[in-house]
Amino acid sequence: MNNRPFGRPYRIDAFPPSDYLTPMTIRPIISLPDPKLREVSKPLERVDDDVRRFADDMLETMYDAPGIGLAAIQVGEPLRMLVLDVSDREEPRNPRVFINPEIISRSDTPNVHEEGCLSIPDYYAEVERPAEVTVKYVDRDGKEQLVEANGLLATCLQHEIDHLNGVLFIDYLSKLKRDMVVRKFRKLARDRPPPARMVG
Repeated sequence: MNNRPFGRPYRIDAFPPSDYLTPMTIRPIISLPDPKLREVSKPLERVDDDVRRFADDMLETMYDAPGIGLAAIQVGEPLRMLVLDVSDREEPRNPRVFINPEIISRSDTPNVHEEGCLSIPDYYAEVERPAEVTVKYVDRDGKEQLVEANGLLATCLQHEIDHLNGVLFIDYLSKLKRDMVVRKFRKLARDRPPPARMVG
């Protein structure tokens, strides 16, 4: 999820050193109209060091973008995992990893946020979602957790869990607006120069 609507620019403070000791890799983020974005991601069967390293890569990629949320499918991996950090810019980073997240309850009260997406760069629209959600998930240590979320956290969790189900925030818009966005990004993809050939 893109952070523009919430006015929180990229912060350069480091990850907590106790949790992030290994080098991290910034991964390319796929964008519309890549068909992978419509894949339904698969649950992770276990949480091991490889999964934790991948989570760290996702966080580094999210911060570099910059964004406040990122789903694994956005870096081309159809796994049910997402990362986010919705802390204010004046606060220290608060990176969070959600593995196999599942929304188990939603409030009846609606809430509207202007949303953006790292896979649909520079496009923003207001989306109505439940104001509160309860999410069950597994953390980076393999422990089951439950979070009752509201405000920006609730919006971000719903946005990223949608990604795991092949749903984009533009799917909540009218067909006319959605089709316009898709056409724009298809044209951008056609006009993009092909990658340079590697020799050797």
